[in-house]
Amino acid sequence: MRHRLLVPGAAALSLLLAIPASAAGFTPGAPGVGDSYYPESGNGGYDVSHYDLRLKYQPRTDLLEGTATLLAKTTQDLSRFNLDFGLKVSEIRVNGKKASFATSGKHELEVTPATPLEKGKQISVVVRYAGKPSELKIDNYSAWARTPDGAVIAQEPDAAVWWFPSNDHPTDKATYDISVAVPDGTQALSNGVLASQSSKLGWTRYNWRSDKPQATYLTTLAVGKFDITTDTTANGLPVINAVSKDLGANAGSARASIERTAEATEWLESVFGPYPFNAVGGYVPNVPAHYALETQTRPFYGEKAFDRGTNVSVVVHELAHQWYGDSVSLKDWKDIWINEGFAAYSQWLWSEKEGEGTAQELADYVYAQHPADDPFWKVKPGNPGAENQFDDAVYDRGALALQALRNKVGDKVFFGLLKSWPTEHRYGNASVTDFVKFAEKKSGKKLDGFFDTWLFQPSKPTAGAGKQAFGAAKSPVAEPKSWKQIAATHDVHRH
Repeated sequence: MRHRLLVPGAAALSLLLAIPASAAGFTPGAPGVGDSYYPESGNGGYDVSHYDLRLKYQPRTDLLEGTATLLAKTTQDLSRFNLDFGLKVSEIRVNGKKASFATSGKHELEVTPATPLEKGKQISVVVRYAGKPSELKIDNYSAWARTPDGAVIAQEPDAAVWWFPSNDHPTDKATYDISVAVPDGTQALSNGVLASQSSKLGWTRYNWRSDKPQATYLTTLAVGKFDITTDTTANGLPVINAVSKDLGANAGSARASIERTAEATEWLESVFGPYPFNAVGGYVPNVPAHYALETQTRPFYGEKAFDRGTNVSVVVHELAHQWYGDSVSLKDWKDIWINEGFAAYSQWLWSEKEGEGTAQELADYVYAQHPADDPFWKVKPGNPGAENQFDDAVYDRGALALQALRNKVGDKVFFGLLKSWPTEHRYGNASVTDFVKFAEKKSGKKLDGFFDTWLFQPSKPTAGAGKQAFGAAKSPVAEPKSWKQIAATHDVHRH
């Protein structure tokens, strides 16, 4: 066969010129961000700035239909990029044009746009999908929980893949508009404020807006029948609390606990500084879960979290996360102490404020309860390992480290740290190492050895760390009045 050299006409030439000159150098985005514990979480090559989720959910059949629009910016020349998602997709458009797609791994959705995407460009991604989230199993597990009158999604570290496509890692936070249509008589709760609500042809649509950066795992949805109360804090912050109408024996203790949300938030502002988001509250659906989760602006509480009665301490813990974990999020899941150590310590400070045991008395008690050969001391809060991410030691030893820091640097510097950290890192991400450097800068003291002892050594620190020894005042150490309620939250934090 003979070959002819074809000289392109004007139209063909313009088409060639429309393709980036360096298209050959365009490469796929990474299928993960390289997290130490969850390497498949998140994706490389782009940063999402906003999610617009338009959903319709039928509780009777568990059918979720959705159109997700992602606004993002490319961080490299992309030939292809991944989304984390598990439901069946019918169509994807990138910048308005149909894109091809395929699935891989446990929850990877590989998207190939019609033309390569240049670095530094704003892009839009529209994904149409439908499915029954409770039937989606990853490692034989589903984070989507059906209830007698609806469903709930609130889990850590993974939740988004069951209901919307995303870049599923805390380092890529975005704002959200979440619009959900449910059958009349049923409610849909999500993050932020309720921007509008309307009914048509037997369906009611709820439009929620969260206007500050939010991690994917902190994005929640609850569909069901709730008793909802609204209020404002002293500063005018909207407070939205919800308790399932079918909660049974735990209804009273659940409501009595979360109805103190406004009070606890106002107190936490005195400790951590101004509240960082556009609303606050909490919800308790009829799902037989023991755990709670700091879903942004609207923490989730499993109804069994109140099996032993009212527990305001766990409400304080989840609200403290709005500063430590939500506004300032971890860089890597190994940095879990940045979240849990501070939230646990907030419970100790609440106990001190309520006159039920000072933080020092709680530290003395925790320290004395665990002899040197206790496995408790083998867990390193600064990097506990994925298998110990929610171990008691991350919370209790993590809080103990903060009391030791308080003793070492003094109250003025310590409480200055508690306020300045979430202020100076607001809406960002940080690591344990970042906090160590921050504490050294603010205190004027060299603290790397101190933090290594308390957070990274698999052994019991000596009692005299700081100005005051732990567990040394008297023996045996008396149990603080607040301890049983604080300890009751330990099971609550096992996800």
